[in-house]
Amino acid sequence: MDLRKLKTLIDLVSESNVSELEITEAEGKVRIVKSGAGAVAAAPMMMAAPVAAAPVAAVTAPAAPAVEAAAAVAEPAGHAVKSPMVGTFYRAASPGAAAFVQVGSQVKEGDTLCIIEAMKILNEIDADKSGTITQVLCENGQAVEYGQPLFIIE
Repeated sequence: MDLRKLKTLIDLVSESNVSELEITEAEGKVRIVKSGAGAVAAAPMMMAAPVAAAPVAAVTAPAAPAVEAAAAVAEPAGHAVKSPMVGTFYRAASPGAAAFVQVGSQVKEGDTLCIIEAMKILNEIDADKSGTITQVLCENGQAVEYGQPLFIIE
């Protein structure tokens, strides 16, 4: 995300009744939080681990390439099946059942890979590509975010 866009977002938050704004793009995530006296803080975050909040003055042009480079390193090779929603990741239909897929499992497009529970609704997540599961990127019971990679298919 470029600095002009970030500054525009900060200005919009500071002038509105919105107290917090989080934007996720391919190169990373930015969270803008308005504190009590109208001061605004923006924090660039990677998908895997958030970075501590920094004052607006601390966000400089060199920070943007660092976020992009970190996001590029975090993205594994192969086709990533990403979470279509925020929720809780489950590998099986019930606690005692076998996982839908394991590393090395052959899947076809449309096969169920996992379940994401959101607002007490269990949503089956299907493979959007045929191939072999090479990585499972989430642990059972882990909270996942929208767009977070769940599986790698090759």
